[in-house]
Amino acid sequence: MSLHPLVGHEEVRASLIRAHGSNALPSSLLLHGARGVGKQRLALWLAQLTVCERPEDGPCERCGPCRMARGLEHPDIHWYFPLQRPKGVARERLADALERARHDALAEIREEPVRPSWSDEVRAIYLGTVTNLRSVASKRPSMAAGPVFVIGQAELLVPQEASQEAANALLKLLEEPPGAARFILTSSEPGMLLPTIRSRTVPLHVPSLPEALVRGLLEERGGVAADVARWAARLGLGSPGRALGFLPDGDEPGPLEAMRRQAYGIVVAAMDARASAGYEVAIGFPPAGARALLELFTFVEEWLRDLAAVATGAEDGAFNHDAVGRIRQHVEQHGLSAVTVARAFPAVERARELARGNVNPQLVVSGLVRDIRSALAPSPLAGVAP
Repeated sequence: MSLHPLVGHEEVRASLIRAHGSNALPSSLLLHGARGVGKQRLALWLAQLTVCERPEDGPCERCGPCRMARGLEHPDIHWYFPLQRPKGVARERLADALERARHDALAEIREEPVRPSWSDEVRAIYLGTVTNLRSVASKRPSMAAGPVFVIGQAELLVPQEASQEAANALLKLLEEPPGAARFILTSSEPGMLLPTIRSRTVPLHVPSLPEALVRGLLEERGGVAADVARWAARLGLGSPGRALGFLPDGDEPGPLEAMRRQAYGIVVAAMDARASAGYEVAIGFPPAGARALLELFTFVEEWLRDLAAVATGAEDGAFNHDAVGRIRQHVEQHGLSAVTVARAFPAVERARELARGNVNPQLVVSGLVRDIRSALAPSPLAGVAP
């Protein structure tokens, strides 16, 4: 098996082709954009372009280096991404264990190249991974003029254990790249990267894809029924990786659909007058693993945004397009306005920071429900003439 064909991003690709053809391609590039829009696949395509023997309007797809790149087998293209920390491994053996885990993950990608961009595992780019990368960078390339390093979700150098060590180790490579080495970083949250790393890379925004293109991908490559593909593509917000996460898994909802429902429960609990509602929701979460909540809070924000949109009459712009009726009922029942809903967003950001600090998830969620309830409550001065 090989990587699935790159779809969309024609304008971005055209600019990269021009830069490569004129020898103006930066040695350190940061591709940033929404999660799941294909940034890592685009980075691998660019790596393939740089090793292609006969590039035309992109990689030729026929030469040996192109075929090896498509099969994730080119000896000078090195793809690193967040991994789950191997359990029971001593610190001095962590680098070797992470490299084995990376090779196992690459083998899985070869077998199933189209997959959701979401995982319920807590993953990071640990110091051991960057140590392995530095070791490879110190060696002579096998075929190409220089090695190409693709570092996916580079923001996860920062929020996890040993983050500063990993980020600083990568920074040293970016400051003094060995030989003709190239670095292509991708990130959906570039603001979480160290400023010194951002300053040593050239940023390039990767936009979301048209909804119709995402829908077509689900139907043609995923074999998804037209009505389900339309529903998932709209929820995907231009991100194929996100849309895949909504697709049903047998009789069970997809992982992102399950999370979306969970986030809805948090917002509904915050509109419940009973103080116990928050505890009832929170008790359903485990007492550890708070970083797994980060994706959930994005969905909480989307539900809040939809409350504000419906309150202003902008129902057509709702993210949760299949729940506009329910959202309207909440707005009318609780007398919500866009102004009151806007006050709830800082509560979500506070909860996100607590989750990054690995605070007990049950405490984080119960506190979030309490803070959103307080924000949505009518002001005691409402309706009082000045």
